[in-house]
Formats: sequence, structure tokens, C-alpha cells
Amino acid sequence: MLRRMGVDRHAVAREVAGDRWRAHGAQTIALHTQDLGVPALWWRALWEVGCRTAALDGASALEAAGVTGYDSSVVHVSVPDAFSPERISGVRPHRVVRLRGEVILNRGVPRVVPALAAVRAAHWASSDRQAALPLVLPIQQGVMSGPQLASASRAVSGRRRRALIHQLVDDITDGARSLGELDFAAMCRRRGLPEPDRQALRRTARGNAYLDAAWHEAALAVEIDGSQHTAGLALVADHLRQNDVTLQGGRVLRISLLGLRVSGDDFLDQIDRGLSGPRWSSSRPSGRGTEN
Repeated sequence: MLRRMGVDRHAVAREVAGDRWRAHGAQTIALHTQDLGVPALWWRALWEVGCRTAALDGASALEAAGVTGYDSSVVHVSVPDAFSPERISGVRPHRVVRLRGEVILNRGVPRVVPALAAVRAAHWASSDRQAALPLVLPIQQGVMSGPQLASASRAVSGRRRRALIHQLVDDITDGARSLGELDFAAMCRRRGLPEPDRQALRRTARGNAYLDAAWHEAALAVEIDGSQHTAGLALVADHLRQNDVTLQGGRVLRISLLGLRVSGDDFLDQIDRGLSGPRWSSSRPSGRGTEN
């Protein structure tokens, strides 16, 4: 760009040596000496990686699309699978099989469409727990729809977490699935916990309340929250039902479908503690398994 304006490499060198401009790689010159802002770092990543068809991808593409709450310490850039990208500090290049129309070119910095970027970000995440965030945040913030995410999860095979990501996408886009499909009872059995009663009936001042799982002897119940629990006034009804049970001396633990996928052991530990009261301990089966 500078050369097209008549500024050759010697002129650039003089400005850099005079501490008026600063070089940020082989292709990036800042016409100032301050640190680069986030958009400038995005452009630097695309220029320095050495591919004309490079685009922001993963967490970086989501951030460029307006998603908040999921930050990355590096700029994620994807290039076509046949290209060998340069290694640049602060930039993580990924070789991908480009899909038709996946890169947005006419809205500022080139970036991959949010749904595909979200699925790739989940594959590239540092942990299973981190993998859930780029899938759920863009939907919560209205950047993409559930059907778009479901379609992208089928289009991007990925090399890591295939089964987990398909489960997470199902949980996010189809939260009304039955508890039986999640097989919460089987998770309890693998941990050596007693199998709970399903769709347990509690009679409250407001009428009958059906709880997803309950251990009556321990006065403990679990409610599994899918995405339908946040639709409309569903959350209000959930809170009223839970409060009624609590006021009658019961205890209700709330667990999201996503939580069971990525932090299942932690939630099962809480259930285990809830079942450790003196009146329940004497009737519990001995031994404890391990949740994989």
C-alpha cells in the first residue's frame, strides 16, 4: 500500500530509524509508535501470515462479529489447507478446508461467518469447558441462530471433540430433549450414586410440581435446565416451583445441560454431598465409581 503511494523501502527505513513509524513484521508498518489496537492486530495477523485469502477465524472472527465474553490471547487466522503459513508471534494460523462463501469480505477485516467460526473455535479451545463458550455465546447475543450453528457443526468435521461438540450443539439448539436421552440416571450409576426417581411428583401450595430427578429419602431433587427453561416466562415458573419445594423442606439443585457435558464431575460431586446426610447415608449403597 505504501509503495503504491510512492513510498519505497528506503523511505520506510528512514521513518522507522527516526522513531516516527514502527515496523510490526515484514508487511506491517504503523505510521505511529504506539501499541497496536485490536483491529490493527487483526490486520497485522492477516498480512503477516503471508496468504492473500487468509481470514480471521475461530474466537477472533467471533470477536470481529461483535461477540463479547470470549477472549483469546492470540489472533486466530485460517488459510486454505494447501498453504503453509508463516509463524508469527501473537498469531495462531490454522489450515482448513475452505467452504463456499465462508469468508465475509465486504464488512471490514476479512473473517469467517460466525457459525463456522464458532464450531472451529470449539475444536481449537484449550479445554472441553472452554469449547462450550463459543457455541453458546453467539446465540445468546443474537449473532447467529440455532439452525445456523447446527448446519455448521455438520459441515466442519474437525479433529478434536467431534462427539462432544455434536452433543453440545444438540443441547444448545434442542434444549427440549427428554432427560432420558441425556441419561442422567446412567451418570449417577457410574459414580456409584443411587438412581433417582424420574419426573418425581411433589405436591405444593401452588399445585403439583414435577421434578426431573429426586431422592425422596434425602429430600434432594435435581432440575436439568435446557434452553427451553429461559424462553418466555419459563424461568419464572421454574423459580416458583423450586421455591415451593424449598419452603416445604426440600432441596433443589439446578444443572444445565451444558454443565453436565463440560463439568459433569463437579455437579455429581455436589449431588454426592447432598446425599451424604445422616438419614440417607445408612441406606446408601457402599462404594463409589468414577465418572469418565
